[in-house]
Amino acid sequence: MSGAVQAKGGSRHGDPNRLGHGEVPASERGPASKRIVVSYGFWIFLLSDFVMFSGFFAAYAVLVGNTAGGPSGRELFDLPLVAAETAFLLLSSFSCGMAGIAAAARNAFWFQVAMAVTALLGAAFLALELYEFVHLIGEGAGPDRSAFLSAFFALVGCHGLHVVLGLLWLTTMMAQVWAKGFREDILRRITCSALFWHALDIIWVALFTIVYLLGSGAGA
Repeated sequence: MSGAVQAKGGSRHGDPNRLGHGEVPASERGPASKRIVVSYGFWIFLLSDFVMFSGFFAAYAVLVGNTAGGPSGRELFDLPLVAAETAFLLLSSFSCGMAGIAAAARNAFWFQVAMAVTALLGAAFLALELYEFVHLIGEGAGPDRSAFLSAFFALVGCHGLHVVLGLLWLTTMMAQVWAKGFREDILRRITCSALFWHALDIIWVALFTIVYLLGSGAGA
């Protein structure tokens, strides 16, 4: 009997941090918490979004040389303007991160300030992108001019649409925190919205490099 007790004690003390989850098997622990389920599902959504953008990038790579005798990226792209867009979006990612820190500290004032800055920077990015589109179309370089421009407007426009959706999500989070505070479900939504916003920055960095930088140097 003492051997059995010792064996039992050994199993208890041999795993003090319960890395093996103690005596409860995984099959008997019940369903995962809502936080884990939501996080897992949202990561699947983000990965599916990356897959979609991969298709747009692939289409652009195939069609980038099909200008139909029209202007190429080297003739059209305004790198200082696009650099300003990039700066606005990257700064918005920093302020979004600060909003996440404020949410973790349950500081409503600084959360609202950081989210407002994020929204303003995102709106500035969209304003410059809209100006770029209007300018290109005014010069006769709209999406119907060539396959290259069709792919360009589809890729950049899809990202811009995601930024619009991200801004709507961020402002919704501001309203929910103002009305209901930092409830557990609202904190989960804030985390998901921040992940979505940071993902848009990652996609934009790839877009800025592949479309604008490489496109501006094509044929140089």
